[in-house]
Amino acid sequence: MAEDRSACVSTRVVHDGRVVHLSVDSVRFPDGSLGELELVRHRGAAAVLPVFATDRGAEPDVLLLRQYRYAAGGVICEVPAGIIEPGEEPDDCARRELEEETGYRAARLVELTTIHTTPGFTTEQIHLYAAFGLTPGTGRTDPDEFLEVERMPLSRALDLIRTGEMTDAKSIVTILFASRFLFRSTGGDALEHP
Repeated sequence: MAEDRSACVSTRVVHDGRVVHLSVDSVRFPDGSLGELELVRHRGAAAVLPVFATDRGAEPDVLLLRQYRYAAGGVICEVPAGIIEPGEEPDDCARRELEEETGYRAARLVELTTIHTTPGFTTEQIHLYAAFGLTPGTGRTDPDEFLEVERMPLSRALDLIRTGEMTDAKSIVTILFASRFLFRSTGGDALEHP
């Protein structure tokens, strides 16, 4: 969704950083009144659920990360993800982050959906994907990334969500979306998938 520039009367830049840009915008609201809003502008990101092929009807395995996140207060469980570089398409970002963070390449990406992370104060959107046809590539994490890759059955990933062990919103949405709309239950615990 495009930014509604017609609502913006003026912008005062407060911070122009590597990842985020903070401004205070004077805005004309739908009822005609004026007000100020603090806005974090973000170029967006992509997240990807790596899925390992299994026998038709069997539950797939997925890859998740246990990654140190300073802002979250420690190590959290999440799907591979990263910021879209200038000029990069979201699916290319998903492929890049998948290989950098897990060491795997995908033969095929399936676009799941796009989410607004916190639309009350940021423009950030995250494009969500599932990756199939995984083959070994070359992993190389950024200097500020500390992570471990963990392979598990999809049901285990769903348990992490159910028990509250997984708290990362983009990961929860990616896994639940894939589980509900990409994989189809055939009765019991068996799943059909692309």
